[in-house]
Amino acid sequence: MPSFRVTVTIGALLPGVEPESVVPFAAAAAARSAVVEASDLAVVRGAARVIVRYTADDVGAGWLVGSDVVRRLAAIAEPAGWAVTVGDGGRWYPVAAPG
Repeated sequence: MPSFRVTVTIGALLPGVEPESVVPFAAAAAARSAVVEASDLAVVRGAARVIVRYTADDVGAGWLVGSDVVRRLAAIAEPAGWAVTVGDGGRWYPVAAPG
């Protein structure tokens, strides 16, 4: 089963949202429809990035899980940018929206 990552650059948090709640929230969003392998937070050029790695049956399903994570994160934080990638042979490749 392929492994996917959704990487979301976080803008502002909504009022009352604790920063430490964002990664678990994103992982729980992915876990609604996929098996979560890992989740993490990285700071790249001063911007916080939430990364959730998960499995899905195929590229279409992987993209849908990632886009759902972003949609749900928008309830607590401003997604400033995001991407879904698929792992293959130790490298990660961009996944485009179906259609």
